[in-house]
Amino acid sequence: MRRLLIRPGAIGDFILSLPALEAAKADYTEVWAPRPVVPLVRFADRTRALIDTGIERLGVIEDARIPELEAFDSIYSWYGSNREEFRDAVRHLPFTFFPALPPPPGEPRIPVPAYPKENFAIIHPFASRISKRWPLENFRSVARQLRMPVQWCAGPEEQLDQAVRFDDLYQLGCWIAKARVYLGNDSGISHLAAAVGTPVVVIFLDSDPLVWAPRGSHVKVLERPAVAEVVKSLSQTDFDLVKTKSYRR
Repeated sequence: MRRLLIRPGAIGDFILSLPALEAAKADYTEVWAPRPVVPLVRFADRTRALIDTGIERLGVIEDARIPELEAFDSIYSWYGSNREEFRDAVRHLPFTFFPALPPPPGEPRIPVPAYPKENFAIIHPFASRISKRWPLENFRSVARQLRMPVQWCAGPEEQLDQAVRFDDLYQLGCWIAKARVYLGNDSGISHLAAAVGTPVVVIFLDSDPLVWAPRGSHVKVLERPAVAEVVKSLSQTDFDLVKTKSYRR
């Protein structure tokens, strides 16, 4: 059985869908996904960036074809499920469509090497929308009150002096796996931290954490917290490293 899994979406949405994607693994499995998340797929035989496949032409350009699609016995797609013109263009192919939302159940896990834990905390104070971002000064206040060193984390285009940056999300996940604890907003990087097994404190401001929070017993969700509440959560004993180890390969 040759199966193709097509999964678009933002970083957090994609990570939440990993259990469903892995459960669909066949004798040969290929995954097409947005370029940034491709390194996070560790179970597939082959991965491709969606933008390199030409799939966006189907149903838009008359008589457009992607010959590679015809090589699969089964195609599970979270792409195009609500686009009638796309569904018509691939009707002759073995597509099964799934809704992109809400994310399926399951605890995402991204295997990383067995790094020893190091004595530092990671703070990532960004999110895709400003409305999801706890004030930066609040994060700075938390950092000043922690008893361990803090490493600040930012994306390639996020402005933060002396922040650690990685272009590759899997390399970023491996680095996060070394930290004692991670603090961040409702963001894809918070989902990444949870998926590699690092203890996570995540702050929600305007999204529903019952649907969108990172998953796992090592994740603590705080809704519109005060600084003192965040500091307390970071120092509580349920984040003891004996109980929360990285997901190792």
